[in-house]
Parts: sequence; structure tokens; C-alpha cells
Amino acid sequence: MKKLFAVLMALVLVAVMAPAMAETTLKVAGWDTTTTPYYTAIKEGFEAANPDITIEWVDLASQDYNVKASTMLAGGDTTDLYCVKELSDLQNWSKEGLIIPMDEMIAADGYDMSKYAGMDACYISMADGKQYALPFRADFWVMFYNKDLFDQAGIAYPTNDWTWDEYAVMAREITENTGAYGTHYHTWLSCVANWAVCGTGYTLADGKYENLKYFYELEQGFEDDGICMTYDELKASGLHYSGAFAQGNIAMMPMGYWYASTLIGYIKDGTASMNWGIAAVPHLDGVEAGASFGSPTGIAISAASENKDAAWKFASWMCSEDGAKAIATTGTRPAYVSEAVAEVMASAEGFPTDETSKGALLPTSIALEWPIGEGVNEIKSIVNEEHSLIMTRELSIDEGIAEMEERAAEFVK
Repeated sequence: MKKLFAVLMALVLVAVMAPAMAETTLKVAGWDTTTTPYYTAIKEGFEAANPDITIEWVDLASQDYNVKASTMLAGGDTTDLYCVKELSDLQNWSKEGLIIPMDEMIAADGYDMSKYAGMDACYISMADGKQYALPFRADFWVMFYNKDLFDQAGIAYPTNDWTWDEYAVMAREITENTGAYGTHYHTWLSCVANWAVCGTGYTLADGKYENLKYFYELEQGFEDDGICMTYDELKASGLHYSGAFAQGNIAMMPMGYWYASTLIGYIKDGTASMNWGIAAVPHLDGVEAGASFGSPTGIAISAASENKDAAWKFASWMCSEDGAKAIATTGTRPAYVSEAVAEVMASAEGFPTDETSKGALLPTSIALEWPIGEGVNEIKSIVNEEHSLIMTRELSIDEGIAEMEERAAEFVK
């Protein structure tokens, strides 16, 4: 009888506590959620820390994400949170009242906004100056380098505090001493021109392009002296940057951090064979070391969500150090910058073990590749067109810059 009584009491207790243990399910819209490892890591990490909340990813096709997400928001769909793919979407959604500002929740929790290397500012609405999303990913650029070629040339490895002039000297010395290419520039505009935005407050939509001249002269000087492959050669051959560096005859290559996982894979499967490392990209004189550029991915809360408190709990965790660690375990670069997150990233199998490579995971600032605003898309097209003409030598550097400024003037606000 005592056992039966105990069982009955346990059942009563469970029944009484059931309402308090009711589970909340949050629907979170993203793209490629079934094939991207960090989505699984985020879900598992958050649910382990918050057993009363379940995350249900709503998978939208990557190529249709912006349109589909905007349609769902405008239609009052009760999906609770939306990943932010394009900064222009954030501005439109906030202006139309489709997502909610986070300022009061940030203030109430004393949430630390200082760990995003400036990327949180990307999610401030131009309409009302409020914070409408937090960043959880941020792809930024670093310098990949081949340690074997530096050793062969008898040159010290790069540090995380070096200038573009020092980089130029290293590139030339390696070619002179080894016959290998001292550096490599892929054919994108960003590989040549975007260094002007790092830590300077300047944007490529400002309409003035004289400060790009240094970087064009640097690259074309390398081409002329055989320090790097030519733009025309790369365009004609279609050689991808990933394969180019993997060949082992290039000493340095500025590229987005995402290439680290590709290179680790190449070495693991035998496609590449080298000792390599990363360093912060060089900086201009007067610019803080560790300044880079990149693009964020954020998370916003829908105005139609019926679970706004739980949605904030998820967004704030996802973009915190704990969320960043979960993301970092998959080899992805989170937006949150800290020593602890860098340790997780550096612990990945195949990642370089030197302190400089780990230190390169701690950028001091990450500038936007392109800002948002009216006229920016038109300016972007103009700058890219003139860039191609400069790189193919159809226009001189001075002529191309003059054309950029003259054509962009119509759209500068």
C-alpha cells in the first residue's frame, strides 16, 4: 500500500507541476538550416541551457530567402525570429514595423554590446536609431601565408601588427629569394580596394576614391615585377583563389576567414601540402592593428511573435559568448570576439598552433565592405566597372579613379 500511495502521489505531483514545466517552441527562419552545421550546434547548445524552450528551424531556400522572409513578415506569420541575410532587409523590416527594437531588452539585461568589433552598428535602423538585430556570424578577412616559403626565403613570419609597406617588402623578398609568388590577389574588387575601409571610417560609397590609388599601385607594381599573377592571366584561366594558394607556390594571400576550413580540408585529403598560418591583414600608418572588413549575419525578433521574451532569450544567447563557442566548434567564425571564442576556433583539428594565428582571430574592428543606403547599389556597380578597366589596364589608375568619382557623384547622398 505504501508503494502504491507513493506512486499515486508522484503522479499527482507531476500533474500539478505540468503547467509550470510547459515547453515553449520558437520558430526561427534561416536558410540552408538542414545542411549547415552551426544551426544544429546552436539548437543543441541553447536547448541544453534552456530545457523549457525548443528551437524549430524554418528552412527557406537561400536564393529566395530575402523575398520569402519579407513576405512572411508582412503577412503576419507567427515565426518568432528571422536570420538577417542582407542589411537592406533589416532597414526595410524595421521601417515597416515588422521586427521589434531590442534596446529595452539590452538595457534591462545589461547586455554587453562591446564584443562585436563594431558589427552591431550594422543593425541600427536609419529610421529611428534603434537596435533591431544582433550579429551572430561575421566573416572577416585575414592574411593567409605559407610558412614553408617564408622559411625558404629566410624571412620572419608576419605579425598581427604590420603595415602594407612591410607587406610589400616581404612579398618582393620572397620572390627574389625563392622564385615563388610573393603574394596573390583574386579578381574581386575587395581583394585590392577594400583595405581603404579598414579602421578608417571611409566607405566605398563616399564618392571619393583617391585613397584607393595606393592599393592599385601596389598591386600593379607586383604584377609588373612578377610578384603576383596578373589580373588578365587569372581572368583568362579562371583559376580560383582556393586552388591557386593550394599549389604551394604563393607566399601570401589576403582572403576571407572562411578559406581556413577549405585549406584544412585540402591538406587533410592531400590536395595541398604546406605549413601555413594566418595573420591580421596589414594596416595603413595611423590605423589600429587588427582592423579588417567583412559582412555580418544577424538575428531579429518578429513583431508578430507570441513569444517575445523567449525569443529575446534565444537571440541574446545565440549572439553571446556561449552561442559563439557553439558556432565556433563547427569551424565557423562567430561575430562575438573574445579570447575564449578564439581558443575554441584555434582548437579545430588542422588549425595552426602558433600564437599569431590564434591572435588573428581577435580583430579590433570589422568595417562593412559596402554600407547601406540609397544609391549604394548604383555606386557599387560603377566602382566595380571602373575597377575592371583599371585592372585590365584599359584605363590608368588616375583615369579610372576620376571616372569612379564623376559617375558616382550622381548617386552620392
